[in-house]
Amino acid sequence: MSQEFVIEAFPRGDQGRGASRRLRREEKKIPAIIYGGNKDATSISIWHNELKKALENEAFFSHILTIELEGKKESVVLKDLQRHPYKALLTHADFLRVDKDHAIHMNVPLHFINEDTAEAVKLQGGVVTHQINEVEVICLPQDLPEYIEVDMAGVGMDEVVHLSDLKMPKGVTVAALIHGEDHDLPVAAIHKPRAAKVEDDEDTEESEEAEKPEKKAKKDEDSKDKE
Repeated sequence: MSQEFVIEAFPRGDQGRGASRRLRREEKKIPAIIYGGNKDATSISIWHNELKKALENEAFFSHILTIELEGKKESVVLKDLQRHPYKALLTHADFLRVDKDHAIHMNVPLHFINEDTAEAVKLQGGVVTHQINEVEVICLPQDLPEYIEVDMAGVGMDEVVHLSDLKMPKGVTVAALIHGEDHDLPVAAIHKPRAAKVEDDEDTEESEEAEKPEKKAKKDEDSKDKE
């Protein structure tokens, strides 16, 4: 992983809604918690705007983060984020401690590549549709990918890319596939636009209708020949 995210944190003693409101309003911080890793949960506060800016980077959601608290550092991942129902404000964050020797479950974004150059799109007028935009993976913290690429270059018309078709980095497993083939969900597909498909169907019907008189005439001629 090329990027490193370090979050400055502060101890938080006061609990409750009132304390959280004062924290947000007066100190411009938000309450958060660090848990897991066979340690007690630790209540902290972090700068609101610092976290908000970090969230603008997609990689923040699928990276091992570093929280620095009173001179000590802990490796964590972001597990939950709460936002104000209608204001552009963050209200709470949950961070899970990670251990380099224990696998973690994380959602990783999918990056779709070569969509415009796929033959089914470029030459046949197909349209790419995405069924999912992220996938849950299981891996050790050091193997956590920033994203997973979905190469659409070789996908033909009316073909579907499934979870089992994804090329996963070494040491990374798609969580859903552990549960069997029934969980091999579709990821993306290429189909003709709906309007084009309707036109093709209408052309087929017209061709069939045009063929009917010819078939009937031929049938009548065959009947006369037999007489």
